[in-house]
Amino acid sequence: PSQKYKPYTPLVLNDRQWPSNSLTNVPIWLSTDLRDGNQALANPMTVEQKTTFFRQLVKCGVKQIEVAYPAASETDFQFVRGLIENNEVPDDVWIQVLTPAREDLIRRTIDSVAGAKHAILHMYNATSPTFREVVFRSSKEQTIKLAVEHTKIVRQLTEECTAKYGTVFKYEYSPETFTQTEPEYALEVCEAVKAAWGKAGTGDDRIIFNLPSTVEIAPPNHYADQIENFCRNISEREKIIISLHPHNDRGTAIASAELGMLAGGDRIEGCFFGNGERTGNVDLVNLALNFYSQGINPGLDFSDIQSVIDVVTQCNDLPVHPRHPYAGELVFTAFSGSHQDAIKKGFEVQKIRHAQAAAQGEPQYWNIPYLPIDPADLGQDYEAVIRVNSQSGKGGIAFLIKQHLHLDLPRKMQVLFYQVVQAIADKEAREMTVDDITTAFRRTYKFGGSKYAGRLVLRNFRISTERGDDPAEFSGDDAPDERRRFDGTLSVDGVYRVIRGDGNGPLSALLDALRTHLDIDYTIRDYIEHSLSVGFNGQSGQADIAIGEGTEVVAASYVELLYEVEGSKKRSAWGVATDTDITASGIKAVLNAVGVMGVALGQ
Repeated sequence: PSQKYKPYTPLVLNDRQWPSNSLTNVPIWLSTDLRDGNQALANPMTVEQKTTFFRQLVKCGVKQIEVAYPAASETDFQFVRGLIENNEVPDDVWIQVLTPAREDLIRRTIDSVAGAKHAILHMYNATSPTFREVVFRSSKEQTIKLAVEHTKIVRQLTEECTAKYGTVFKYEYSPETFTQTEPEYALEVCEAVKAAWGKAGTGDDRIIFNLPSTVEIAPPNHYADQIENFCRNISEREKIIISLHPHNDRGTAIASAELGMLAGGDRIEGCFFGNGERTGNVDLVNLALNFYSQGINPGLDFSDIQSVIDVVTQCNDLPVHPRHPYAGELVFTAFSGSHQDAIKKGFEVQKIRHAQAAAQGEPQYWNIPYLPIDPADLGQDYEAVIRVNSQSGKGGIAFLIKQHLHLDLPRKMQVLFYQVVQAIADKEAREMTVDDITTAFRRTYKFGGSKYAGRLVLRNFRISTERGDDPAEFSGDDAPDERRRFDGTLSVDGVYRVIRGDGNGPLSALLDALRTHLDIDYTIRDYIEHSLSVGFNGQSGQADIAIGEGTEVVAASYVELLYEVEGSKKRSAWGVATDTDITASGIKAVLNAVGVMGVALGQ
């Protein structure tokens, strides 16, 4: 019965400016993981866990950290004291503590931070009609009086603490349930608080007004309207830091934060990976990396995001969802064949584009289909970028073979091996791992040493040159082509065989030898080769495959053999091999292709 719910009331702001603004300035980041996040856990963190989490926040570069609600419990109070007495707080980090508008709790809260170098005292009281009328049964005037009187108490007690211990304070006030409060009344409360504080100045002396969407009850554009309206109408705007604290009840906390910053927000309060009451707070990791993906340094370091995930999940005892932006284990993964093919081509083209940009002294921009950010920037490898199941295509499979076996498969070979993988995936009805795929490739194409060897294995060989005619009878262009002779030893089903053949090149000489000695009559339909050096490329995350690179160049050869069956019907098979000697590479590829054929061998 949807009629039981009232819609939100849009704010009339006909000349709103925020839709035309762009995000170019990074906000002040405030982590409330240890307070708002902690109070939302079924099992709140221990002091040891909170300390570990605090150190991780500092490591990531967070400069303002709400560490506790010290008056709520002895554990929280002692945690704050421990941070200060054990010198855990760097000189450039401000610790923030929360208190309601009650004198005894304010005193206890200030006691908790006595001796800290920098502290933010954060006081709140609820201002919305529902809380005024239902929870506290207070009038508008009584609500303002509460905020004003206790702001004066905060001023007096913080000044006394500064005089005695040297602690430098900032003051933050929150009209809790701001988004459900009448806009003009929220302004009235904050004007009264600012006047009672009496010390708001510019720069470091600004007062902080936190405007939370304590419960998200409207679209993010409405939150932006509320923020712009507040910024436009509050007096002495230059003396105020507007802090945003979006919750995620409607699933739009990130959008609310971003639009709120367009509307004038200076500071963001949230949690790593969005922990918090109910559906959580805005996710600082997600929001910071949104900036990063636009070429803006967010001032937070997530270059080793897995270590951040490990600490947060250990301390919160909550998992990070596999689809969580930037952090989930599947967010950089493509299963779809078309996506995989686009990513594979993207890496190949980007490598060329980056080389050209480097040569011209131009920026090397990231531009890969389906990957808005480089996983390597977050300390992730490219292992999981392409994963294979029954929905995957040949491009993704070829990408993994290139990445892990350093082989750049010809297109026709990609098609054939794709069918092999699809057959296995359909049969197993599960995701194919990299090991599954590389093992299938090795077994199919007899590639990768004795474990995967086919029926014909090269033991040794020699290629010699011969002429069929007396060279004295010819000169210049009339000289006949030199012939090649193959002399070699093969292991054929474990039995050594010595074979010899002639041809116009090493491979044709080998085929002649196979025809003569083993009754194997094949012809070469296609032959492709490339040299490769196996070295990690930081730009692409792949093994470099390029002519002439590396200290030891290895040749990779791909051979398609053709033979007749049942009269004029043709059958073909591919073979692949690598070797530091290009001739040996081609010979081994031919023998592996014979093994793939699986035909009877002559005696």
